[in-house]
Amino acid sequence: MTAAGMLRERGIDFDVYEHSERPGRKLGITGKGRCNLTNDCAPDEFINHVPTNPRFLYGAVNAFGPRDVMALVESLGVPLKTERGNRVFPVSDKARDIVDAFVKYMGKKPIRENVTSVTRGEDGVFAVKTERAVRRYDITLIATGGRSYPLTGSTGDGYSFARSLGHTVTPIYPSLIPLTVAGDECLRMMGLSLKNVGVSVVSKKNGKTVYADFGEMLFTHFGISGPTVLSASSHMRRVQPGEWRFDIDLKPALDREKLDRRLLSDFEKYRNRDAGNALFDLLPRAMIPVFLEKCGIDPRKKVNSVTKTERAAMIENLKRFSLDITGTRPIEEAIVTSGGVSVKEIDPKTMQSKLTPGLFFAGEVIDVDAYTGGFNLQIAFSTAAAAARGIASLTQTS
Repeated sequence: MTAAGMLRERGIDFDVYEHSERPGRKLGITGKGRCNLTNDCAPDEFINHVPTNPRFLYGAVNAFGPRDVMALVESLGVPLKTERGNRVFPVSDKARDIVDAFVKYMGKKPIRENVTSVTRGEDGVFAVKTERAVRRYDITLIATGGRSYPLTGSTGDGYSFARSLGHTVTPIYPSLIPLTVAGDECLRMMGLSLKNVGVSVVSKKNGKTVYADFGEMLFTHFGISGPTVLSASSHMRRVQPGEWRFDIDLKPALDREKLDRRLLSDFEKYRNRDAGNALFDLLPRAMIPVFLEKCGIDPRKKVNSVTKTERAAMIENLKRFSLDITGTRPIEEAIVTSGGVSVKEIDPKTMQSKLTPGLFFAGEVIDVDAYTGGFNLQIAFSTAAAAARGIASLTQTS
């Protein structure tokens, strides 16, 4: 829709194919229905939040960055606000307002047909085939999204179109996705949300920490989710059982020495209580039974009988409550797809194919993805703007 609107402003005719009932369905569910449109940060800082092929995006983000997106959206009549972490939302907190604005910006109703193939003839003309017709175009832009949330229309068709036109598609993985955990610990704490905790992802093969963060997370029936978990998943490729450990620092503001003093103070305060009833000041109620089991302490044991060794185990688990990751949820539940059309085969300035003249790409179908916080939508906007400029340049020279 962004590319279409920019082409319309340049007086270039186009058709948009949309097989869903309405355009922008995935955009309409982002940010929990509020639409985290972009992240109001400088281009260099933005690139630091892109773990996959960041250099490819440097020119596109500098040419059409977060402030440009914000200016465009507000010019379309949707006032914006910036919240914690520089996340940008519509003032109305309604993603629908953003979708409606871009539908209006596009200025032309999509063709409601499902594209089944895209081919290019010897004459250089593209044939776009649907169940109803075959239409021919001098230029084609593939902006079909990835494979996540297929009910919104992103069913992975763009990858097959790209392959049929000679492009390499790198392996597809879910990214920004909840993680599954071994055992029943998370199930027993299902629904418990932790705030202001430190998290880290550690490779069990070499002991290296590949990601560390601070913030919120959630225990679910299958494992863990929440902002820090989703961001952590973008650092984990091909998640296999026994490969990764997820460590939670339940008390990041306290070092081990201070924690020991805190435990001794609480034990004195509740000296006649069982261990299971003496940690309410320190931990959420739903977590205490699981925590004590992890420490190897009987919840019925009186706190005045807890040994120094047992207290050390409690401190260790408060600072490193570890979970063994077994995998991710299905790719259909991922916020974004990692992998896609190889950036080596796309001109980063124009998003035009280096292999097939007249073919352009934009958005999630390309092998780029970022962390949560509005960065992935910004990638879509920036690459769409680059593609629109590239298409406009091509039409002017043809």
